[in-house]
Amino acid sequence: MVRGVLLTVVVLLSACSSLGSAPAERADYDSRKVVVASALDQIGVPYVYGGTSPAGFDCSGLVMFSYARAGISLPRSTTEMIKAGPRIGLAEAKPGDLLFFSFRDRKRPTQHVGIYLGDEKMVHAPVSGSKVQIVDVSESQWTSRFVGAVRVLR
Repeated sequence: MVRGVLLTVVVLLSACSSLGSAPAERADYDSRKVVVASALDQIGVPYVYGGTSPAGFDCSGLVMFSYARAGISLPRSTTEMIKAGPRIGLAEAKPGDLLFFSFRDRKRPTQHVGIYLGDEKMVHAPVSGSKVQIVDVSESQWTSRFVGAVRVLR
């Protein structure tokens, strides 16, 4: 499954590369590839609360780690990450964009974050006892808890 998702991501990112040849656009395209590849490389790593390394990740730790591999510093918490770029709709999301969800307290709407892969898929570090995995964000458990998407890279 990971190989199929990776192929889909490569195709989607290839389509993004036709945006233009301006250096900033090309740099963002390359950064998107690094972010997505870094996150996919962590599939199967156990969830560890507060984890920020391949020894174990929590959701924001995985995002922070993957972006750091592309040379981009992000805040540690989901509450701050959601402010790291402009909000976009899920239909506008590109591979590498951040997706935010709320599972418990609607007063804290940014409790979970994952990295969009394209084709309605996301890689994330779910909960204690699980591992970094890919999920389909079009499923009702995700759509009913979706808070928003954020674009850190152009």
